[in-house]
Amino acid sequence: MTGRKIDVECREVGLRDGIQIVKTFVPTGEKIRWIRETVAAGMPNMQVCSFVPPKLLPQFSDASEVAAAALEQDGLWVSALTPNMRGAQTALAIGVHEIDFMNSVSETHSQSNGRRSTAEALAEFKRVVELRDSLPEGQRFKLAGGFATSFGCSLEGHVPHKAVLKSVENFVKAGVDEVVIADTVGYGNPRDVKSLFKKIIDNFGDDVMVGAHFHDTRGLGLANVYAALEAGCRRFDASLAGLGGCPFAPNATGNIVMEDLVFLLEGAGMNTGIDVDKLLPIRDIITKNLPDEPLHGTYAKAGAPKGFPWTASTNSTQE
Repeated sequence: MTGRKIDVECREVGLRDGIQIVKTFVPTGEKIRWIRETVAAGMPNMQVCSFVPPKLLPQFSDASEVAAAALEQDGLWVSALTPNMRGAQTALAIGVHEIDFMNSVSETHSQSNGRRSTAEALAEFKRVVELRDSLPEGQRFKLAGGFATSFGCSLEGHVPHKAVLKSVENFVKAGVDEVVIADTVGYGNPRDVKSLFKKIIDNFGDDVMVGAHFHDTRGLGLANVYAALEAGCRRFDASLAGLGGCPFAPNATGNIVMEDLVFLLEGAGMNTGIDVDKLLPIRDIITKNLPDEPLHGTYAKAGAPKGFPWTASTNSTQE
């Protein structure tokens, strides 16, 4: 899997989205070990923390130390989530490569999750854009906007495509570098996903990178990945062992499983640069430090089929 151009970029978000609502604190050294071993498996990109007040999310009280350690890993693109200007300033001081700004398409979710309206979120984002643009061109961080509840909201129900497109348009005009379309609570289905991603890529793909962030709340996570892939998306978030979840989706499972995502993409003939079998032992970090958290994933249970990883020549013989 190495030595070839990466066709699809995967980003590990377990250290942020995967553990943000877990009450048990994962020791800083174990978080850093998680990063180091994931990079050794070939992971090119990790969202390693969220810069939020520790009183709100104690899990990230060591965010600066974890992010600094991640930046020491050769070849790793380091991103961090922030909800506001203060968090962005902290991320800038640490030197992360990418700042991901939280945003909800659903007005009700924005008020409940971020304690602000969607208009207020956009205004705060513009302040972060000004911060980025105030830096010398060679020192500017990449700025991504995450669009939570892009397919539906536990508080509002279905979210129309036109609302997502308008929100993305506002952020593109404001100066975002990348947009990440998120199915926060598992309302998306493959038909809806393919339709929305095609609209976004057709309208904004020349100006910004388009990524996807799916949760497996109702078991359609990987099906939605393939639908987005068919629409032209080439960047996907996932979490080791499917850790994560949303407090506004009771009893929901977390993110799509990174191991299963890599297996899907590699099986489809697309190079991720990741050795999926090297990811499996890293699950032991979760078992050790979060023994009460369920581990998901079918690849971890069944293992590799005979002959995997398949090559282009293997796939050609199957036609």
